Amino acid sequence: MTEIKPKKGNLLFAEPTIIGDISFNRSVILLTNNSKDGSIGFILNKPLTFTISDLIPEIETPFKVYNGGPVEQDNLYFIHKSPELIPESIEISNGIFWGGHFDTVIKLIKEAKIKPNDIKFFLGYSGWDYNQLEEELKTNAWIVSENIYKQDIIEKEDELFWKNKMIELGGDYSIWSNAPENPSYN
Repeated sequence: MTEIKPKKGNLLFAEPTIIGDISFNRSVILLTNNSKDGSIGFILNKPLTFTISDLIPEIETPFKVYNGGPVEQDNLYFIHKSPELIPESIEISNGIFWGGHFDTVIKLIKEAKIKPNDIKFFLGYSGWDYNQLEEELKTNAWIVSENIYKQDIIEKEDELFWKNKMIELGGDYSIWSNAPENPSYN
């Protein structure tokens, strides 16, 4: 398998060997920043049991909210593909943007100008100190992949995302794709 150096916009797929890690087991993370200051990303495939309207009652549309990672889980973050509508957005790559003016987001959702396939909300984020991610890569905790989905990553299915990547990788990975999430259930 080709080794890709992590950069913002890449995807991190949790190696099957990190089973038992409550935060990252079977996670798919979009890296939003990777620099000398550290790395930041959001878990894309772990929806929570509530919606944005549970957190912000004035938003009546039930957009899903995802567990973005174990850091600052009391803060709401978002990625989107509407920089022309949301001021102060930061481009990650491939037409995907991070953050922006939140009051504008609320207004746009109320006016139905932003749809669920345009934006993804997260409680918390995944973060690594300088060189920490590189050390985890050396211990085979993550598989780094280009984001072939580009801005459609926001719409990517949740439940089978990790499993389908393991099947695509083949070999021992395909065996892990069908293993129970909790090995004690086997």
